[in-house]
Amino acid sequence: MAVPQVVIVGRPNVGKSSLFNWLAGKRLAIVDPTAGVTRDRMAYLIEEQDRYFEVVDTGGMGIKDIDNLTQHIEQQIATAIDLAELVLFVVDAREGVVPLDLEVAERLRHIEKPIVLVVNKADDASFDAQSAEFFKLGFGAPILVSTLQNRNREELFEAIITRLPPAAAEAPPTEPVMKLAIVGRRNTGKSTFVNTLAQTERVIVSEVAGTTRDSIDVRYELDGKPFIAIDTPGLRRSKSIRTDVDFYGLHRAQRSVRRADVVLLFFDAMQPISKVDKQLSDYILEQHKPCIFVVNKWDLVAAEVPTGDWAQYLRDTFRSMQYMPIAFITAQTGKNVKTLCNHAQMLFKQARHRVSTSELNNAVRDVLETNPPPMHHQGRPKIFYATQVDVEPPTIVLFCNNPLAFSATYRRYLLTALRDRLPFAEVPIRLYLRRREDSRGGRREPGDSEQEAPIVERGEN
Repeated sequence: MAVPQVVIVGRPNVGKSSLFNWLAGKRLAIVDPTAGVTRDRMAYLIEEQDRYFEVVDTGGMGIKDIDNLTQHIEQQIATAIDLAELVLFVVDAREGVVPLDLEVAERLRHIEKPIVLVVNKADDASFDAQSAEFFKLGFGAPILVSTLQNRNREELFEAIITRLPPAAAEAPPTEPVMKLAIVGRRNTGKSTFVNTLAQTERVIVSEVAGTTRDSIDVRYELDGKPFIAIDTPGLRRSKSIRTDVDFYGLHRAQRSVRRADVVLLFFDAMQPISKVDKQLSDYILEQHKPCIFVVNKWDLVAAEVPTGDWAQYLRDTFRSMQYMPIAFITAQTGKNVKTLCNHAQMLFKQARHRVSTSELNNAVRDVLETNPPPMHHQGRPKIFYATQVDVEPPTIVLFCNNPLAFSATYRRYLLTALRDRLPFAEVPIRLYLRRREDSRGGRREPGDSEQEAPIVERGEN
């Protein structure tokens, strides 16, 4: 049995996204007084009373979108309702029943699914006397809640659980194998790519720049294995961020990068690399995330531009990310999409791999013999041994006599040389030089320090 979906619907500005965050127990959806902020469906898996279900946020019913996306938003709402096992119809306790509530109620009346009427913004018991007004909507006794005051949350959960279809020996849903964040500047085809993965119109696709405003988790399967694709808002230059929506969108995208296992950085084959692309790459590098450069819409230029030229263009631009693979796809037709996903899986496995201590020390020894560190204060710095202490990213500590005796140039060489010799060819490595304690009482060489010296890849694009 599939995990049941509980869909939140209602007119704009009744607090649907606040309710979604409240039920999820996390700040996932953008909450903003601007009507129409939520456009796509957003889902989150919840476990309550030993039952699993997905709560789904939707856009406001009846809104006239400023970017002429009303039809798309309505289609997303209709699809969410069609897939739902239960609908939460949200209204506003402070405003009472308004004409648009009646229109929404009329639309829901013909749906043969259980509907729970949720009166939001009922911050205290003084609102309870007004609940009779909402009976006219035709969905029975409402549940009065307040996301702000955390009022009646358990009552709402109880109403949801009792109306879900009976559990058929439900097992916890399989955890996705990999979380794949799709990032890039506006209108590079990210949502089209997600829809191709999901094989349905899961997110709105439009030529209007900035259509996606939230980071959206979309579950899909590839070769029988479950994954999550995180569609993120298209980013714009910092000085162009003028609204709260843009601000939140930027931070949602950055958070999606942080929680992703692999990041796909999208470029438009028809457009030159921009400052936004460089800022994004720096952030991905800062977070030590495996990444693939994805050149989308390749069918539009393939006859005129060799792939080698575009690849060299990327290499020349992102000199600190030479190890990252490059993919050329056409998201709209699905060309090379499966190959790209398979490559992302390979990076995911690389980032989770742990090498043996002997293999690692053999590689370090080979690196030192090939190119010993330069002299420092009439002596040559020494690396005694190495150990891998973590994965995602692979984290290696090199124990030495004096961390600060290794120049920045040699540290970068160590990173590159170890990547060539270890099974981390296409993923970032976090490398540390740490002083080994001297068995003769901790004697230090000139210029030594108690601090370890991290060797990290930094954006220099």
